[in-house]
Amino acid sequence: MKKNTGPPKSAVPAAPVNLDGLLNQLRTLIVQARQQALRAVDVVQVRTCWEMGRHIVEFEQGGAERAEYGAKLLPRLAERLTAEFGKGFDERNLRHMRAFFRTFPIWNALRSELSWTHYRLLMQVEDCRAREWYMVEAATQNWGTRALERQIGTLYYERLLASRDRPPVREEAMQNLAALEQSPREFVRDPVMLEFLGLPNTGKLLESKLEQALIENLQAFLLELGKGFAFVARQQRISTESKDFYLDLVFYNYLLKCFVLFDLKTNELAHQDIGQMDMYVRMYDEQKRGPDDNPTVGIILCARKDASVVRYSVLQGNEQLFASKYKLVLPTEEEFRAELEREQRMLESVSESERITK
Repeated sequence: MKKNTGPPKSAVPAAPVNLDGLLNQLRTLIVQARQQALRAVDVVQVRTCWEMGRHIVEFEQGGAERAEYGAKLLPRLAERLTAEFGKGFDERNLRHMRAFFRTFPIWNALRSELSWTHYRLLMQVEDCRAREWYMVEAATQNWGTRALERQIGTLYYERLLASRDRPPVREEAMQNLAALEQSPREFVRDPVMLEFLGLPNTGKLLESKLEQALIENLQAFLLELGKGFAFVARQQRISTESKDFYLDLVFYNYLLKCFVLFDLKTNELAHQDIGQMDMYVRMYDEQKRGPDDNPTVGIILCARKDASVVRYSVLQGNEQLFASKYKLVLPTEEEFRAELEREQRMLESVSESERITK
């Protein structure tokens, strides 16, 4: 029988294999593994620093003999530990560890989500109530160390207290986010600190330039605004039958479940600005608000505002309209506290005037 000497039949080509799905799964696993490893290292480091601080404090409290020895204790420990384990155990770090245990003497009260650098920053907060609040917020809001440092530096806690207008504000502000009453007034910052924009604090600032700077630094702006904000649109159009209007910035707050409109004003707040924002909010409610959304909130972000304009306008007592000042340069802590005290005196004066007129 004659053999077939022709060319062999070509094999059916295999279908191309799409590796993208597999690669994405593997990338996710690797990233998660690295994050877990870093978190495990943070937890071990925090525990080690806390335990070292505990041992040092307990040694120093061991009687008069050890108390006399205490002045030379840390330098001697630092010299021996640094020689054996490296510069991470110098005298300065040992002092931080001792202060760590004294500041947080109960291990179970600490948050495992936070790193040693977080706790180094928290130890700088003198008010124990503020310090505990920052710790809880940093853990629940997943603040990095730079975010925590900025929030402490801008007196985020103090501004939150100052923004509330009811007597039990201090106690309520110390509660976790879930326990806070979720109303627009709880979420509006005044003043809003925009020092991260790097804009000059002198000369005429165009509103368009301010808007562009906020968009370019959107992540930092969201951090300053606070909890639950998500960016929606810039220069969003809303229309009547004959005219178009453009909203500077639109956000959605998923905790309040409502849209939040921002109108930027680089001059002093005027009553026309308030009327304009009132119209914007009403139009947005009618045209954009969904059936499951709460009423729209409008915030006029202005360079300056007169307390009398606020008091005698629709802003007074309105839970949907607000005017907040912005600052392009971060004030000192003394300037911050002085401003808070001035605003407190102003509120007390207004309350007293209203009481007399009644």
